[in-house]
Amino acid sequence: MRYLTFALAKGRLAGKAMDLLARLGVSCEEFYEPDTRRLIFTDEKNGFRFFLAKASDVPTYVEYGAADIGIVGRDTILEEGRRIYEVLDLEMGKCRMCVCGPESSRELLQRRQLIRVATKYPVIAKDYFYNRRQQTVEIIKLNGSVELAPLVGLSEVIVDIVETGTTLRENGLSVLEEICPLSARMVVNEVSMKMENERIKTLIRRLREQIRSERI
Repeated sequence: MRYLTFALAKGRLAGKAMDLLARLGVSCEEFYEPDTRRLIFTDEKNGFRFFLAKASDVPTYVEYGAADIGIVGRDTILEEGRRIYEVLDLEMGKCRMCVCGPESSRELLQRRQLIRVATKYPVIAKDYFYNRRQQTVEIIKLNGSVELAPLVGLSEVIVDIVETGTTLRENGLSVLEEICPLSARMVVNEVSMKMENERIKTLIRRLREQIRSERI
């Protein structure tokens, strides 16, 4: 039996995804070994293989077929824009992509003025402002704490992920507009969906049933 290969976004999400799969009978003890330097983990019984990747690389591994299946946040899927199938909401890591800033910037948004937007997600920000709001903005790509940008005058607003909003409030910022809800998603390679259709569809069905049972 051919392995089904999974690319998992490194960090808490990978652990949560493996815990969910374990509740379906997936056995991969080597994944949980502390201080392991292994890059690839296997479940021989089910014919599954797993590897950890930087979140932004997961859609790339899936598009090019190095992984049949990926588990990654929807923010990454939207930002990377790869040719992959998004097949299941795993309902983990729920948060929101939002436009945030000081209350004084709310009026600038309402007037659709030319403003600067700082973000780690330029693709999502551009799509939101240009296509949904029909507002011309200057987008500034940052890699660090984007909350700093309005505080030092780099931008009027930011586009960022909001979970609890605590960091925003502590810095005098608030959610001005919500772009979209986010959570972890399962994505599938287009060719794999055809070649391994039954195995993948069975896995999706079992995961969906497990998620539904835990929600009740």
